[in-house]
Amino acid sequence: MPSTDTGANWYALTVKPRHERTAAQNLRQKGLEDFSPVYRSRRRWSDRIKELELQLFPGYVFCRFSYAERLQVLNTPGISSIVSFAKIPAPVEESEIVAVRTVLASGYPASPWPYVRAGQQVRIEDGCLAGLTGTVLREKDVCRVVVNVELLQRSVAVEIDRDAVALKKDVGSSSCRGVRAEIALCRP
Repeated sequence: MPSTDTGANWYALTVKPRHERTAAQNLRQKGLEDFSPVYRSRRRWSDRIKELELQLFPGYVFCRFSYAERLQVLNTPGISSIVSFAKIPAPVEESEIVAVRTVLASGYPASPWPYVRAGQQVRIEDGCLAGLTGTVLREKDVCRVVVNVELLQRSVAVEIDRDAVALKKDVGSSSCRGVRAEIALCRP
């Protein structure tokens, strides 16, 4: 049963290497709401190509809990620590969790992406990702929108139709020049 305290926030938890699934399962068994996003990737071996399910944020699991539940979380097998600053747990914005969930639910191919600095944001205007904001990047001939999780300085990239993207209106004029250049590269 997920935790529904009004004082509950999302937090990023560090986990033992390659223990994300186990840690998430242990959190669920304690009645806590967890989020351990995965993506599909094709890997080539010498004799075959195999599709694997990999962690989108290796070494991390997200969990919603209140401050009073932090010891219960820290005593969960597989959990190493709560991502904190000055020994104070740092909550992850709800909107960032919703954005990552929306990207994964869209059905578009998503994959980890290097963290991108703020200032090059766009808004997706069409399709099932409409309303999300992210950063437009170009890799070869594929246009991608990157959604950031600020706390972890990690990002998720999703392939997107280049015509579904528009400049985000609240971005300053100096950074808009850079965004226009990126978008121009993506347009035919």
